[in-house]
Amino acid sequence: MNIIKIIAEELNIKESQVDSTIKLIDEGNTIPFIARYRKEATGGLSDEILRDLGERLNYLRNLEERKQEVINSIEGQGKLTDEIVAALEVAKTLAEVEDIYRPYKQKKRTRATIAKEKGLEPLAQIIIEQNEKTPIEEIAKQYITVEETQSQIEVAQGEQLEAENKEKADKQVKTVEEAIQGACDIIAESISDNADYRKAIKKLCYREGNIETKASNPEEKTNYEMYYEFSEKVNRIPSHRILAINRGEKEEALKVKVSKPEDKIINHIERDVIKGETQFTQILKDTILDSWKRLIEPSIEREIRSDLTEKAEEKAIKVFGQNAKQLLLGSPIKGITVIGFDPAYRTGCKIAVIDETGKVLDTATIYPTEPQNDVEGAKKVLINLIQKHEADMFAIGNGTASRESEMFVSDVIKEVKEKSKKEVCYSIVSEAGASVYSASKLATEEYPDINVSIRGAISIARRLQDPLAELVKIDPKAIGVGQYQHDVDQKKLSESLTGVVEDAVNKVGVDVNTATPSLLSYISGINKTIANNIVKYRDENGKLKERKDLLKVPKLGKVAFQQCAGFLRIYDGKNPLEVTAVHPESYEVAEKLLENIGYSKEELLNKETLEEIKAKLAAVNIGKTAKDLDVGEMTLKDIIEELSKPGRDPREEMPKPILRSDVLKFEDLRDGQILTGTVRNVTDFGAFVDVGVKHDGLVHISEMSENFVRNPSEVVSVGDIVKVKVIGIDMERQKVKLSMKV
Repeated sequence: MNIIKIIAEELNIKESQVDSTIKLIDEGNTIPFIARYRKEATGGLSDEILRDLGERLNYLRNLEERKQEVINSIEGQGKLTDEIVAALEVAKTLAEVEDIYRPYKQKKRTRATIAKEKGLEPLAQIIIEQNEKTPIEEIAKQYITVEETQSQIEVAQGEQLEAENKEKADKQVKTVEEAIQGACDIIAESISDNADYRKAIKKLCYREGNIETKASNPEEKTNYEMYYEFSEKVNRIPSHRILAINRGEKEEALKVKVSKPEDKIINHIERDVIKGETQFTQILKDTILDSWKRLIEPSIEREIRSDLTEKAEEKAIKVFGQNAKQLLLGSPIKGITVIGFDPAYRTGCKIAVIDETGKVLDTATIYPTEPQNDVEGAKKVLINLIQKHEADMFAIGNGTASRESEMFVSDVIKEVKEKSKKEVCYSIVSEAGASVYSASKLATEEYPDINVSIRGAISIARRLQDPLAELVKIDPKAIGVGQYQHDVDQKKLSESLTGVVEDAVNKVGVDVNTATPSLLSYISGINKTIANNIVKYRDENGKLKERKDLLKVPKLGKVAFQQCAGFLRIYDGKNPLEVTAVHPESYEVAEKLLENIGYSKEELLNKETLEEIKAKLAAVNIGKTAKDLDVGEMTLKDIIEELSKPGRDPREEMPKPILRSDVLKFEDLRDGQILTGTVRNVTDFGAFVDVGVKHDGLVHISEMSENFVRNPSEVVSVGDIVKVKVIGIDMERQKVKLSMKV
């Protein structure tokens, strides 16, 4: 198997790109490092493609390993042939390899193995060859190993037989019918184990089969009513429906089966097995039917359901990853004091005032919602906090009592504006995972003296200020921007999301002197131990002045330094290049480049000269300069980009959160109304948009564009600000349908 060629074809990239990338991965380089600093080697492959490449490489290497294990096992049985080796060579999936291995696999005791123990394989061979003219009953008599009378005596004795005699009796053939049936059992299993039949059957089932669902209890109201009488082609059913059906089945609301083209399948096997009309024709027809019903069909059904689920999970994990990345890369709101507002009913709304650096200034608990309804008392507390700390904004969690809290905060903002002319606004923030974080060991270490319930409000405020720094503290699964994330393979989900977080953190870069261990641990080449060691070193020795100081951190050696250095920023340090993503290995090139245009690296931090530097860098001849400086053109372009915007946060280019000062009631919505909203979640079937009412509205995939949309993520991402039109209002269920065809 040519792994390089396969991956190149699948990802539509060059074989040389795949070859170089595999070498870099095998040398221990991380995906973020390869994506950012080895563009010449990979031809500029993105982090997404590199991760796909890494996953396929892992799968194909496991496939090769499994093929060798199968070859060794079959060879050990003395049954290996050139045909088997050739079949394994062309097998593209683990499922195909297991189908080829099936006849040679150590099986539990089956009807066929029992028949073989009774010595009925030669009789099975006679039947399958269909050449013998002697009546089958006469042939079968030769395989009877005990007189009928003796058989009857043994049966009569039953349980009185000792274990060894019983085992001996089990290996005896007592009647002609038993001999023929045993031979048929051997043939049935042989048909079931035939890899070619299974491949053809699966192909037929995928082409013509249907997923069919029925209600377990048609009278019962559930979330799965659309699937109470449902059928869809196996090869057309989208992943979100597969996962919905699986969940419905798990919750015992649905009964699910795969309908298959049985007649075509039976005919396919019969055409290959039966050689004209003989005394064996009916026996073989019955045996083929038995093999299908008893052995093949249940197994094929399981495999198809498993394949569909695996593909649906892969899609769901990918969607979740894309959404999570967009959320992590949400634009930060810097330089403001934020009041975090964690809504609740009975236990009160938790308040935390956070300054522009993320420091907790004040906390409170107020009760403006039911059952206390202390609106006036709560207003006084909030107005006092706004005035005392000159707060600019509220970050309101979108959980329980969010709607009532939003209306209350809106009234407070109006009152503040009327009395003091101060402009204050609010933004709704996803609080998914805030409660998980609040009770975590990390939160306890960060805020040992603050009540667990208040920590949620701190997290909500900080998410508005810096989504990335705050969201890395929680399990990525708890971010809440997915589709059936709790139903998919949790190990795969966790691995995928860890990669997504790594890519996001490394794309932005991290201030090594202020970052938490949680944030540092996602940096290329840094594990949790090294992250803690960096913070400890910082605490004991003060701020790091240069990137090379990292080499003094315990367990951070040269290899880790190479992987992490370019992603760590040092502000107010000795080297101005270290506020950029220019890697230490390229410092000399960067300095020569600046020298060529008449500037020093120190002048990068001067606002007046920076504009001049940017203009001169924009005019650089990339091809000629790359040759002069002996550097790759892609690397040179990256260096120029970094020198043009030193200290720039790439998230600043992302859409800013929508800031509101007044509230929109559900009753205010009208058909045809044009609204501005924030995309909160993207799924296979559309996008959920927050337009300022209690529940996010759904823009179905069919309403995303006048043109055909294959995948919603091609049109929108989480965090996007979009204009939408109201096209359907369900007052009873408080749901709104939206369209982006404005």
